[in-house]
Amino acid sequence: MFDSKLLFHDISGQFVCPMEQDIFSDVTIFFRTGKDQVFKVFLCTDENEYPMSLMDEDEVREKGFEDGFDIFDYYKVIVKLGDKPFSYIFKLELGNRSNDAHAVYYDYRGAFLRKPAADNHMAFRLFPGAHVPKWSRGAVMYQIFVDRFCNGDKDNDVLTDEYHYNGGHSVQVNDWNKYPHPSESYKEFYGGDLQGVIDKLDYLKDLGVEVIYLNPVFVSPSSHKYDTMDYDHIDPHFGKIVEDEGRLLDEDITDNRKATKFVNRVTNINNLNESDLLFAKLVNEAHQRGIRVIIDGVFNHCGSFNKWLDKELIYEDGAFLSEDSPYHKWFDFKKKKWPENNTYDGWWGYDTLPKLNFEGSRSLQEYILRLGRKWVSEPFNADGWRLDVATDLGHSESFNHEFWQRFRNAVRDANPDAIILAENYGSSRNWLLGNEWDTIMNYDAFMEPVTWFLTGEEKHSDEFKKESLCNTALFWKSMKKAIGENFGNFSMYTSMNQLDNHDHSRFMTRTNMKPGRSSDPEGPQAADKGVNKGIFKEAVVMQMTWPGAPTLYYGDEAGVCGFTDPDNRRTYPWGNEDKELIDFYKNIISIHKKYPEFTDGSLVQLGKTSVRGVLSYGRFTGEAASVIILNNNNKEKEIALDLKPLGIPDNCSFDKLIQTSESGYDNNGSYEVLNRELNITLPAYSSLVIRYSKH
Repeated sequence: MFDSKLLFHDISGQFVCPMEQDIFSDVTIFFRTGKDQVFKVFLCTDENEYPMSLMDEDEVREKGFEDGFDIFDYYKVIVKLGDKPFSYIFKLELGNRSNDAHAVYYDYRGAFLRKPAADNHMAFRLFPGAHVPKWSRGAVMYQIFVDRFCNGDKDNDVLTDEYHYNGGHSVQVNDWNKYPHPSESYKEFYGGDLQGVIDKLDYLKDLGVEVIYLNPVFVSPSSHKYDTMDYDHIDPHFGKIVEDEGRLLDEDITDNRKATKFVNRVTNINNLNESDLLFAKLVNEAHQRGIRVIIDGVFNHCGSFNKWLDKELIYEDGAFLSEDSPYHKWFDFKKKKWPENNTYDGWWGYDTLPKLNFEGSRSLQEYILRLGRKWVSEPFNADGWRLDVATDLGHSESFNHEFWQRFRNAVRDANPDAIILAENYGSSRNWLLGNEWDTIMNYDAFMEPVTWFLTGEEKHSDEFKKESLCNTALFWKSMKKAIGENFGNFSMYTSMNQLDNHDHSRFMTRTNMKPGRSSDPEGPQAADKGVNKGIFKEAVVMQMTWPGAPTLYYGDEAGVCGFTDPDNRRTYPWGNEDKELIDFYKNIISIHKKYPEFTDGSLVQLGKTSVRGVLSYGRFTGEAASVIILNNNNKEKEIALDLKPLGIPDNCSFDKLIQTSESGYDNNGSYEVLNRELNITLPAYSSLVIRYSKH
């Protein structure tokens, strides 16, 4: 009898060899069916049907799939690639003659009877010539919002009344544990800096971190630094202040030309150079510990303090003051109202975020390309860029595609081992073709489906949907759609899989399933109440066992809560960490790094989608298979799983890698599997990871 659950193909190295392909090269593609259930298998493109050959037992054994040889057949075909993306699905003939009436088709959605349209976005795709750094596959990343992480140098702290910005003076926060102000956190400074990151590198190494992603570190007047003042230098408030002269502003003064201490701190070349050297030291110290460093590139817009615009009249040759400025065309002025022309285009209308006018200036384009090369080269040696709001860069999509191709080439020419990942909401299909971005912050195929399933909450904690909570069918439908829509192998296995970040509420807070903002009458304290560590650990287990690069947001491992921006930017609670949670993170990170199926293996759905609140899947290679089960219900569940899709022996033993619950976790135990079936009872809000290995 035909069993569609036994059909399988994905874009991992198990079923596509090699997993990254050169242009005009041969690639071997494999497909799995139930034993003796299919007459013929074809790999189908829009133009051709390639017959696949049935593999004999020696070929199956060489591939490492012999454990399932009694229930599976394997087919293969060698295809010659060109220099364009290669899209394909499979056609299976179930009868004994070639007739589409007897055909079943297979793509990311699984098996179905109707032949898909030519523009099917659920087809598998290969990208000849697309290569990513080997270190980035499955790498454990750690995002740091620098001002709130660790204060390693008190002498560079922003001072109260140091300067005026966006309606008020800068504020030095002396209470490290203070909640961020609901509306003015951008001008609150807690004192975190690069020396603080250096001081905590051993902590991050011990945690298991392999990559640090730093929110913006260039000169800027805000604590978030998404309003760049000078892209050429690290902000001395994050770096080093060696010459500290001048005065603070009087309370009623708003003219920053009189903020002489601030001006000296951020324009004095000795402060800037020393800060740049401290960044180089950070990267070098990280590299010595086997940790990479990615920096944030905010090129869509700059800040009104930016030296090219110079609305504060600090640099004296900016485009705000004079039409004769060499940077005049770097901005889009709507009217000729010089001097002090305030009609420049602001991103989303914000005058503090001037939009850079890329199409209007070739020199601006070349400048940004130079910056792209500079910071990944000696002596700085950053390991890549995260591109902020990357699809908003220019005024047209065609320009953005063209520019990001040039940016990629510039960065890779300077540092062939650098990665380029982008922030984008919605489809990234046309950006992940292998010649622009390497990968993305994975909202559609990780953060959002995981959040809806486990918490029923929207990622900002703005909405709760009971119908999405524990909706297993919706989870798989959303995941498969987003994976098929967006990813190739190179981009999927490097995607930044986050539970939260600087733009969204803390995942720990989402586990209370109560929408809110820090500006609500209940205040930010409400974000700390009613959280569920059982659900949180389910999410982390999934993060560490799903394809991609699991990315922590600083303090997740310490139990930090918070509503969306700015409450999600609380300080790291040094001395008040949740030690049990940190130990759990160390444990699950070590599991992720130790077993290859979690970084390179195939992903297969297990279990029934009709069972609410229970999510099961497998990760497997030719050498091992792991089963991941989540029970997100508020009561224990008896779970029966058919493990045949993993290709394991009929009877075998699985070791427990980890089991979590509301009260803790453990790593001891084993499970006997008979007839490839697992029967188990899991407590409420728990997860389990078990593993079979040939050796």
